Amino acid sequence: MRDAGADTVADSLQELQARLGYEFRDPALLTLALTHSSHRNAAGAPPAGADNERLEFLGDAIVGYLVSDALCALFPDLREGQLSRIKANLVSARSLRHAAEQMELGRYLRLGPGEEKTGGRQKQALLANAVEALVAALYRDGGLEPARRVVETYLLRGVREGGPERLARADYKSALQEFLQARRLPAARYQTVETRGPEHRKTFTVELWVGERRLAHGEGASKKAAETQAARQALERLPDILEREGE
Repeated sequence: MRDAGADTVADSLQELQARLGYEFRDPALLTLALTHSSHRNAAGAPPAGADNERLEFLGDAIVGYLVSDALCALFPDLREGQLSRIKANLVSARSLRHAAEQMELGRYLRLGPGEEKTGGRQKQALLANAVEALVAALYRDGGLEPARRVVETYLLRGVREGGPERLARADYKSALQEFLQARRLPAARYQTVETRGPEHRKTFTVELWVGERRLAHGEGASKKAAETQAARQALERLPDILEREGE
């Protein structure tokens, strides 16, 4: 007798593959990409690697490369700082969650009972990680092109159709926070180091620290404006710093 539960899972995976426009040669890779660590833990300590965390790690790099490659081709006249801000928005957890919602990816996730009860299928971090794991699974199964098609369809369509202006006008502090989180770096700290001028016309100077490193400083007529300027500087500098240091 066939297992009705297994049939249901297989049918749902076929549905997702049809949505993606790609059929996996190794369906186990797709299943793994959709398996959250809570599901593995609930199964009674199965072997290490039985969830999507390693695929997520690989997918983060692949998504970053594909977005960077596309932006350089689409906007040859933009400066590196502008490209970095647009990329930071496109690969942010917020953007990846939107991509997951377009795919209805939450429907297909394999979660443990606790994560299910607490609304895991709608959690931003969980959905963003699943998108990265899915892209890695596509790459492992079929190479770069199926991964590229999914990134183009679900992450890059808006910037192709609407241009880069909205994404270039980033919320720099949020973009920086997500940039740091994605690389498992400490959160940015903003320290006001100077306030000068009369009460009605003050100028604030703020330093931005990540861990023990002072990355940038900003000035503005308010603390918020100074912090925004510092975050913008940090976003422009960090990719080069991390590349030089091999992080």
